[in-house]
Amino acid sequence: MAALLDLVQLRTFVTIADSGGFGRAASVLRTSQPTVSQHVRALERVVGQPLVERTGRGTRFTAAGEVLLAEARRLLAAHDEAMGRLGVERAATLTVGATEHAADQVLPELLTELRSAFPGHNMVFRLDRTTELAEATVRGTVDIALILGATATVTGVEVGSLPLRWFAAPGWAPPSSGNLLRLVAFQEPCSLRQQALRALEDAGWAVTITAEATNLDGILAGVRAGLGVALLPTTGSAPPGVEEIIELPGQGSVAVRLASRRGLDPRIVESARATLGKFFASLIPARTVLL
Repeated sequence: MAALLDLVQLRTFVTIADSGGFGRAASVLRTSQPTVSQHVRALERVVGQPLVERTGRGTRFTAAGEVLLAEARRLLAAHDEAMGRLGVERAATLTVGATEHAADQVLPELLTELRSAFPGHNMVFRLDRTTELAEATVRGTVDIALILGATATVTGVEVGSLPLRWFAAPGWAPPSSGNLLRLVAFQEPCSLRQQALRALEDAGWAVTITAEATNLDGILAGVRAGLGVALLPTTGSAPPGVEEIIELPGQGSVAVRLASRRGLDPRIVESARATLGKFFASLIPARTVLL
């Protein structure tokens, strides 16, 4: 008998893509990381090809993995639609979005609280840029999202704030005023990128962006490689391999906001707001988290 694709394993595979990694997928699915890895290995045995590959500290899908991901989404959608036609009710789904910066520290506590408050809901994790998450709440494809600052379409409810600090490789020193200063920044659109450019140019430097990335790991890799300085929201000590640069102009803090789609149950919004407010209040004396 030919090998068959398992729907449970396919759902795990899709969750890895949507949540941004094996560990986060395990948290969303309320299972262990070894179980997530076993599901991927089982799928690789079925298709006869590697589906993921290591990239430094992370992983990414191979070409075969990207093909399977698209097929998995179609198969799962068809399955769920068939179950609906058969009258089998599925638990309501709550889609929670966050910037990558917040995923490791904020979302585990938020998901635990929401699961306790709303046991009848399945939780789905989505990681993305602030602008993308804000637009998704407007479209209604994300229920609640943790974003940095406000956007043209969404302001949200402020639940905390994070200091903005400059980071560079050890030994890096800013050039004399009027000389070229190299900046590592997120790809556009990004309000922090624009703020960093304005601040440095106003202080008298000629600024050039020597590296840009779509995620935090990419930014930190560029900084560690000595490609330039980066402006990041943080309440903690410097990440490994970089150090804070205090000689550059102070940039205050950025608001952390909770955005929600129109028509969402107010109890869900209030539960998330209360959890996040308590979480950020606890960070004030601790200063242990990089977001």
